[in-house]
Amino acid sequence: MLTRYDFLFLFAVAVQLCMLATRLESINEAKIILIFHVVGTAMEIFKTAAGSWVYPEESFFRIGNVPLFTGFMYASVGSYLARVSRIFHFAYSRYPPLWTTYLFSLAIYVNFFAHHFVIDIRIGLFALLFLLYGRTWVYYSVYRYRHRMPLVLGFFLVALFIWIAENIGTFARAWHYPDQAEEWSLVSLSKLNAWVLLMIISFVLVTLVNRPGKEPGTGGKDRASPGE
Repeated sequence: MLTRYDFLFLFAVAVQLCMLATRLESINEAKIILIFHVVGTAMEIFKTAAGSWVYPEESFFRIGNVPLFTGFMYASVGSYLARVSRIFHFAYSRYPPLWTTYLFSLAIYVNFFAHHFVIDIRIGLFALLFLLYGRTWVYYSVYRYRHRMPLVLGFFLVALFIWIAENIGTFARAWHYPDQAEEWSLVSLSKLNAWVLLMIISFVLVTLVNRPGKEPGTGGKDRASPGE
């Protein structure tokens, strides 16, 4: 009998293959999405072992306590960011040097593991977030019109929708947190800060494929360079 988790995994694989076959997603984007799978699954294995959340159902396609469909949940964020950056022609002003964003995303990822053993530096990471991206604007096209938004605001808006999706997922009992073991309750708003940070990792990984371009007329170089 095909379990729910295995169905979700096989369905996600089929969707991924269809996106490649129809060229909705490029090979380079698929490679980055594969990195999302590895990064996300590694964190899932650690977090479930630490008791942060639980996948209560059985499945065949799994590693330890983690059904493999979970990798696609992380990858979907990366896939979304990669696609909208192309479709809406994202460009930026005052984008930070790329090497600083790489180090920042690495520090975020390490803290997701390390805070179980040492001090949680999340507050410091948010301070760095505003230091690096606080002056950055993202420019995007909708139909014939060009718009702009503070990039930090964009981070928080995407994280908000991920939090909404997380509430739907836990309501459907795809997974649950310890305080939801007996009955469902709204996921704490404090989870938003984790999703903001995790979403930044996704955003930075996407910049490996879709290099952040400079919005014309805002000054500076046409493309963000590693040392600019």
